Amino acid sequence: MNPVAFVRDLRVVIGGRTIVDGVSLAAHAGRITAVIGPSGSGKTTTGRALLGEHPAGAVVSGTVHTPAGPVGYVPQHPASVLNPARRTGALLADIAARQGGDRAERGRRIEEALRLARIPDPEDVLRRFPHQLSGGQQQRVVLAQALLLGARVVVADEPTTGQDALTKQGIVAELSAVAARGIAVVLLSHDLDVVRQLADEVVVMRAGRVVDRGSVSAVLGEPVPAGPGAPRVPRPRGPVRLETRNLTARHRTARGTVEVLRDVGVSVAAGECLAVVGRSGSGKTTLGRCLAGLHRTYEGTVLLDGAPLPRSLRSRRRAELAAVQYVFQDANAAFDEHRPVLDQVARSAVRLRGATTRDARRTALSTLGEFGLDETLAVRRPRELSGGELQRAALARAVLAQPRILVCDEITSGLDAATRTTILDALARLREGTELGLVFITHDPAAVGVLADRIAVLDGGRVVEAGPARRLMEAPRDPVTRGLLSAASTSLPGRTSLTTGNAGERHPGSLVD
Repeated sequence: MNPVAFVRDLRVVIGGRTIVDGVSLAAHAGRITAVIGPSGSGKTTTGRALLGEHPAGAVVSGTVHTPAGPVGYVPQHPASVLNPARRTGALLADIAARQGGDRAERGRRIEEALRLARIPDPEDVLRRFPHQLSGGQQQRVVLAQALLLGARVVVADEPTTGQDALTKQGIVAELSAVAARGIAVVLLSHDLDVVRQLADEVVVMRAGRVVDRGSVSAVLGEPVPAGPGAPRVPRPRGPVRLETRNLTARHRTARGTVEVLRDVGVSVAAGECLAVVGRSGSGKTTLGRCLAGLHRTYEGTVLLDGAPLPRSLRSRRRAELAAVQYVFQDANAAFDEHRPVLDQVARSAVRLRGATTRDARRTALSTLGEFGLDETLAVRRPRELSGGELQRAALARAVLAQPRILVCDEITSGLDAATRTTILDALARLREGTELGLVFITHDPAAVGVLADRIAVLDGGRVVEAGPARRLMEAPRDPVTRGLLSAASTSLPGRTSLTTGNAGERHPGSLVD
């Protein structure tokens, strides 16, 4: 079988560190090749090589051949490749215009790309700016862009990152439909359930090398059933540290404002973890951004230790900035690519606590070490670290501010099991014997079981259920909560049924976009 694209003996070296070492990979029409491995194994670098893209400053050797034409790319964080100043419809129209044809023909191609990408309510999506879309919607728009370009190969980089179980079903359906059209798919993923459902071939990478390849059954064996995890034993609740009262938040659009949170009231006590869960687009991230002063278009009040916090980050005093720290899902976007990671982590203690540069660097090295990053990694620039390593650095930077509240937005999504465990263990240690309050925004019920004392379930911008984690996980009352827990403990349906069924449709009360 002739490949439609391949890399052969690819070697990528950055700053003397070998990121990819002699990797060969082929993509075949109508087939899905999954590339798996821990954070830092070289998956993304290999996948992006198919696009002819390499990290800045990299020394590259080997062969990359894409005779079938353009290669589409669906990144882990799709907002990074969407123009924030243009509506979705305009972005797609520009691509269609470059491909030629009259207005009617361009419109038909856009409609077909939207259908194949399984975008629900396309007319509404086309009117919005990228930041007004959920992560799942942004992902589908990027996939539609690739299809409009006539891509015969699509590289999907962690497409299920930060998605709930039912949304994952929709993603499986989308990629299956793409492959059924004769397009080659290269899937870069940590999600072995999704890999089992989709892949024709599995390639395993470790430390920049291919260490195994073959069929799903040969490489992965049989799946081990996993449920949502058992809720942790709660400890007595301390005084309320952070609270929202009647919080109603909006996004501005060309047609007015869109309400994304309505009358939300939640609280976090000293030493407590509040898990905020719900389907994509339910308002979880907007809530976290309001707490941190990153979203100021809201009514109501955010209180820290009983005192109202200014809405805007710029209006908060240094002590208030240090008190509420936010860790982003996209760690890459949170770092200056030109400065060493250690300098940026240490800067948090200098700027927000008044520490000397020497003390800040010493504390930064110690904290990074607790998160599994030694000095040889810390002194490198962000592009020389993997996504998982950067996520740990971002968490260390927030911790150096000595916050009273730490807001973590999907920080374990897209990480391999070992890195995820390292981060969860570190968060658990941070909370033991301290009064740090944690707001943990997540789709991962197992992580909720490890960390959460209380849970707030959002749907459509409202809190539909809230209370002690044990009660919600063992006896959920709202259909949304029941749907989340049920989906987390149910394996994904097979690839054949998804390509012919309606798994990508939206159902009332489900967790799909």
